[in-house]
Amino acid sequence: MQGGSNRRLANVKTRSETGLDYVMLNMEIMSPFGKKKLKEMKPFFPGEEDALRAELNRIEDMIAFIREYPTLRAKIQEVFMEVKDSVNTIVRSEHNTLSVVEIYEVKSLLLQMRQLLKLTKDKEAGDYQSGCCVAELKAAAGEDEADDKSAEETFDKEVTLGADIPNEYYLDDTEELLDILDPRKDRMNTFYIYDEFSEKLGEYRKKKRSYELDIRKAQKAARDALRREKGVQLTPKFDIVVARSHPDFEKIGNLQELEVADQDYMSVTFKLKPNEEVFKYIEEMENLNALIDAEEERITEILSKEIAKFKDVLVKNCETMGALELALARGLYAIKRNLIKPEITEEHIIEFENGRNLQVEEILNSKGQKYCPISISLKDGVTCITGANMGGKTISLKLAGQVAILAQYGFFVPAEVARVGLSNYMQILIGDSQSVERGLSSFGSEMEELKQILDNGQDRSIILMDEIASGTNPVEGLALTKSIVDYLIVKPYISLITTHFETVTEREGVINMQVRGLANANFTLLDRELRYAKKRDRINIISKYMDYRLCRVEKSGEVPKDALNIAKMLGISDEIIDGAKKYIK
Repeated sequence: MQGGSNRRLANVKTRSETGLDYVMLNMEIMSPFGKKKLKEMKPFFPGEEDALRAELNRIEDMIAFIREYPTLRAKIQEVFMEVKDSVNTIVRSEHNTLSVVEIYEVKSLLLQMRQLLKLTKDKEAGDYQSGCCVAELKAAAGEDEADDKSAEETFDKEVTLGADIPNEYYLDDTEELLDILDPRKDRMNTFYIYDEFSEKLGEYRKKKRSYELDIRKAQKAARDALRREKGVQLTPKFDIVVARSHPDFEKIGNLQELEVADQDYMSVTFKLKPNEEVFKYIEEMENLNALIDAEEERITEILSKEIAKFKDVLVKNCETMGALELALARGLYAIKRNLIKPEITEEHIIEFENGRNLQVEEILNSKGQKYCPISISLKDGVTCITGANMGGKTISLKLAGQVAILAQYGFFVPAEVARVGLSNYMQILIGDSQSVERGLSSFGSEMEELKQILDNGQDRSIILMDEIASGTNPVEGLALTKSIVDYLIVKPYISLITTHFETVTEREGVINMQVRGLANANFTLLDRELRYAKKRDRINIISKYMDYRLCRVEKSGEVPKDALNIAKMLGISDEIIDGAKKYIK
């Protein structure tokens, strides 16, 4: 269950920059019900810790189920692939007569509910036949197509006593309504106004079929007579195509037994004209069709009312299906990305060991590079991350927000260990191209956002600031940054700030986390690689030697010189580097 509050934890930008939107976008969700649940997801707030722990426990149970029953999981997903949103149709049935197509959609949904109930509660394959072929199913289950074992055999071997899907994801039984819509009980994914719905309807259709046979017999007799008497041979469809250049074209066209059905500049298609006997049968059939239409309309009205009786249970089942698919998707994502269940604490903290920014990790993996995990411990107060550019300060800042916001939305998190206390408010202050496009300077847009953050901050807030006041002159930027730190340090906020202004960390109470950077790099090997590297590869080579982990430093610690080292390695002259060192001293 999600937090029931309508409060907003984070704005659109914060959700995007911390990676929450990225994670949601990568959920394996196919049904409209699952997508609706994903869209409606709300965070848990302080005071809802027990509800969040219960949610995380359900995801943990789901992960155990997925690992124990991979083929069963694939079958469940196969059902979701074919689900259509029929909620509006179900609701409409209360006051409207549904069409045959709409009733078919409801029956199809009932079959899918029946299948899900069997798969989740009973761990049985069921008897619903969908459009997914065995090869697709095996692929979804991670099996080799060339494997000689069928998906069904694998499924049978999986079903043993073991992990279960949490009970709240079981659907209510709707077999009673399915029996009404499927009087033959063949459980096929088709629908028709069956004769079994009405004795009258069966009689009308039987008589209609009799008239159709009589018409066919009369047409055959007329065709045979035309062949015998006039020498004209019609097709089994009782027509003939005659070229306009044919010598008998005019003769055939003048026959009273034929009429024009179609024509073009080359030929004319003539068909057998109904005689008096056929007209009589057609008239009788038209009367029967009116009776059949009226009876079918009466039946659809009855079936619509029957569907309306089950409206509440059907809508509830649709909600449960969405919740099941979302939980399944969260479990699958946790397995795929090696996520862990965070510990939810009453204390307002963010702590994690060997955390990984999911977006950056995926990019590095695609390039065959490894991600350098980091660890951090944050509590109310101000923590500054210092270090040169290329040191990953911004990524570390976003990672702290990512772990916190994912946990608060009921996701597992990318770390080896994580402890999170819930927040009332979370905001990130980082470069905003949209504000610049509106005509504001980068500094102006930053101050606009800063005001919004400070105006909306409240007890148990998380404030993330990237290179605050870097868009103005250094003297004023440093002064402004120090003043912001003074303001934040007495607030009940977890404030994490990345900055180039080293002296900001001299303020009593400020924790300084520094990127290790190139402190322990083997510069001999690094210089050797750079000497023979192409220009475009140099930054990647330096990144390979960079240690992105954070370490806590004291005020007396030496100011890092990674920026000068990087500048020198990228070709800046010794004269400029040495001059910069003098100014540092």
